[in-house]
Amino acid sequence: MGFLPGTAQAAGPSAPGAHHVTKPSDPGKAGASSFRTFTSGAEKTVRKEASAAALAEGAATGNPDLKVALGVTNTGAHSLQLEADVTSADASLEVSVSWGDGTVDRLAASGSTLLMPTHTYAEVGHYTIKVGVNDVANKVYVENEVAAVTSGNEFTPHEPLRLLDTREGFRAPKAKIAPYASARVKVAGYGTIPADAQAVVLNVTVTNTTSGGHITAYDSGNMRPNASNINFEAGQTVPNLVVVPVGQDGSVELYNGGWESVDLIADITGYFAQKASNGYTPIAPARFVDTREGLGTLKGQVPGQTSFGTQISGLRGVPQGIKAVALNVTVTGPKEAGHLTVYPSGGRIPLASNVNFTAGQTVANSVIVPVGPDGSINIRNSSWAGADVVVDVVGYYSPEGQGAFMVLSPMRWLDTRNPEGAISEIHGPIAGRGYVPVPFFYEEGFAVTAYVLNTTVTNTAGAGFLSVAPDPNSAEQYKNGTQVTPARPSASTLNWTKGKTVPNLVQATSGPHAVVDFWNQGWEKADLVVDIFGYYEHPVHP
Repeated sequence: MGFLPGTAQAAGPSAPGAHHVTKPSDPGKAGASSFRTFTSGAEKTVRKEASAAALAEGAATGNPDLKVALGVTNTGAHSLQLEADVTSADASLEVSVSWGDGTVDRLAASGSTLLMPTHTYAEVGHYTIKVGVNDVANKVYVENEVAAVTSGNEFTPHEPLRLLDTREGFRAPKAKIAPYASARVKVAGYGTIPADAQAVVLNVTVTNTTSGGHITAYDSGNMRPNASNINFEAGQTVPNLVVVPVGQDGSVELYNGGWESVDLIADITGYFAQKASNGYTPIAPARFVDTREGLGTLKGQVPGQTSFGTQISGLRGVPQGIKAVALNVTVTGPKEAGHLTVYPSGGRIPLASNVNFTAGQTVANSVIVPVGPDGSINIRNSSWAGADVVVDVVGYYSPEGQGAFMVLSPMRWLDTRNPEGAISEIHGPIAGRGYVPVPFFYEEGFAVTAYVLNTTVTNTAGAGFLSVAPDPNSAEQYKNGTQVTPARPSASTLNWTKGKTVPNLVQATSGPHAVVDFWNQGWEKADLVVDIFGYYEHPVHP
């Protein structure tokens, strides 16, 4: 894994006060909770002697200690490294490695040796690797095998399902979550969610708040991270999309970091598991719906208590056959308070809300939602008056997609208020109409295509919105001053007003150099906090 230096950057061609960035040791590999080693000891070697007929003809029966011990280690989302430790007399050996996907490698060896071949699979999943060692001269063949699992996870969409509602006492006591306390939510093995789910996609909503605070979602049994998923103020109802690892007991923790008790609601829309299902493909944000212009639906505000459908698959670079879509959904100009709900066409209207708003607000939120059999989704305005809706597609999940999710323990990557994150020298608020290029990790020999982030804007001096886009420049170009100014993006990731703290999940495309730009599209300065929860990786075959 390599790391990139970075700089704080103004929107113009020069960057006064730019800072060099030194990155810490490997967060991807150190934090990847699904990296494991699988073994099969030499004592499990199966020996096949020469046949009785061959022995009668005088075949040798040497090399009595021939055996092989196996160890397999994850090296990427789709890749494994094998260690085949062969014990043998001084003899020429023919070694075959059957990787379990129909691929066989043949190697030559002599005497006791350690062989370390690697393999990249087209699909994540469970595989049985068999190693055979043939001593032709001594007419003996031994074999050992080991079961292994790739570390990458693919996505299975789930019809929105409520997992927790403290207001109703659903799967928890009917009581608010006390300050600095957690609600433990059993996820894996509940309903049709498999017991081997490694991470889940939740829409978490905090409501009935009486003070400010934040909510942190993390895997049960692990240390609570220095990261936040939802920030709220007194009287607010705030939902946010969360991608969170599942603990060893199959649960996730929802921690109330506020001064007062709050109610929490959690709905699942999908899960990640170490088996072939649907890989992720990021795209440049593409606008599919804008009711102000009549794009994707009728022109004009969506009336209260009504739904509209819009086609996703087969349009604007999104292929047919997708199973789920990653969106950024924005409500603007609502006449009254309410919420939007996004759900697959042909499905029931779920209880969950995806975007909550008050009259006159502009609010954005990320959504991952299954598509219906016809490749479309529905959006419902559950307020009692009209509102405009904007929908941008940022990626999709399909059986043909190759992006496998790598689970990280949540960590703070950037905090412009102070050097708490992995980037210790980018600090100070982002100037109005400015941007900060943030370097992320890249991995030699692997294609990291997107990062799963939670972005939070705080200390906002005025109204504005945040845009997130890959940077065309490398870190080296910023370091030596040869960078070009990136084109200003237009899609919004989150919107804010003066003095507000607003979070949103972002699945940020890595771009050509693993540098991602965060644009303050307002006219006044604002601080930015970025937490990372994982990344998507494509296989790269040698």
